[in-house]
Amino acid sequence: MQIKIINKSQHELPSYETIASAGMDVRANLTQSITLKPLERILIKTGLFLELPIGYEAQVRPRSGLAFKNGITVLNSPGTVDADYRGEIGVILVNLSNEAFVIKNGERIAQLIIAKHERAQWIEVPELSQTSRGEGGFGSTGVK
Repeated sequence: MQIKIINKSQHELPSYETIASAGMDVRANLTQSITLKPLERILIKTGLFLELPIGYEAQVRPRSGLAFKNGITVLNSPGTVDADYRGEIGVILVNLSNEAFVIKNGERIAQLIIAKHERAQWIEVPELSQTSRGEGGFGSTGVK
């Protein structure tokens, strides 16, 4: 699939790191490094603008290495970039560690997943069909 993109950063386009990667790494587009303090959140711009086909979204997800090693994650994960959005892609990062973290220009901060989605039409009904689970939720099926 081909997607139109404008790159106003000085960094390479998002890319897949391996042949089987689902996500493309996205880089911070900064004029200077930013220190993210513990429990602080910040919007990091990427310099990227997309034109997605209708029926597709770009999901902004955390990078597992940043999350595991540094406690840095995407706050509204997964963030959704809709097909009709034409603004700059931003990533809301949060520091869930006890240590400050420095975000440098060009650092890989998140990944983009391009995903097909459906649009639903609601059908109002007086009742829903019965299942063995019923209304059980939030751990009702056990932990093992």
